[in-house]
Amino acid sequence: MDTLHFDGFATSREWKRAARGIAVGAHLISEREGYTHHGIYAGDGRVIHYGGFHRLGKRRPVEYIALHRFAGQRGVTVCLESNAPYTGQAALERAKSRLGEDRYRLLTNNCEHFCTWCVSGVERSDQVRRCLTRPWIGLHTLVSIVRGMCMVLDAT
Repeated sequence: MDTLHFDGFATSREWKRAARGIAVGAHLISEREGYTHHGIYAGDGRVIHYGGFHRLGKRRPVEYIALHRFAGQRGVTVCLESNAPYTGQAALERAKSRLGEDRYRLLTNNCEHFCTWCVSGVERSDQVRRCLTRPWIGLHTLVSIVRGMCMVLDAT
């Protein structure tokens, strides 16, 4: 898997410029503390992603979000999957077909499962596999997710 990386830009003008360099249907990854967030680029500076846990105990569905919000003040990596059977518009149509779906499950149906299904037809999450096979990584990831949810609660 080859990657292109866009740094966490400060201005909306820079985000718009970066968005022009991303192909529709691209699998995007944004680093978080302890885990990565995944989405499918929909064009026009928008991403389709599984919202996951927005607040403690409250799930978000598959939805559109602005690219700069998806990045969460971090960079975005474009995952170039050369053997993917679904690319471009086909991957985007697969993502659109699940808009509004509200069946998020951290271990079995998360944002990475969603994106790998959009581009490969197979749901998988390498980070879940790593967490389950390496308990310390799993614990660090879980603590990071809970910390992130608590920060959202503090901001409201």
